[in-house]
Amino acid sequence: MRSAKTKSSGWQAANAMFGMEATELTNTPEEPRLRCMLSEAQVLQAVPIGRSTLLRLEKAGKFPRSHYVSPNRRFWYQDEIVSWQTTVDEFNPNRGRGKPKPDVPPSAA
Repeated sequence: MRSAKTKSSGWQAANAMFGMEATELTNTPEEPRLRCMLSEAQVLQAVPIGRSTLLRLEKAGKFPRSHYVSPNRRFWYQDEIVSWQTTVDEFNPNRGRGKPKPDVPPSAA
């Protein structure tokens, strides 16, 4: 059963849940690497977009794909979200801001 704790940011909650920092999640030959899994609520806390935008970006292949742990429970890997954040280029003119404008031929005067 979950305790009634105050909510913190998605990354802090995920790291606190396992009681370790991200630097401790290293891959050694002796033990497999533990990948932190984030729920939809944690992703939405960490990424400043809405739920519908998240799903639309995921469907378009512009956001990391979610994975299902059970039929009604899905998650994202924290390292995939972090790598996506580093590749987002806000100054890229081709990233697609808003709806595309239709090609309108110049009117003959």
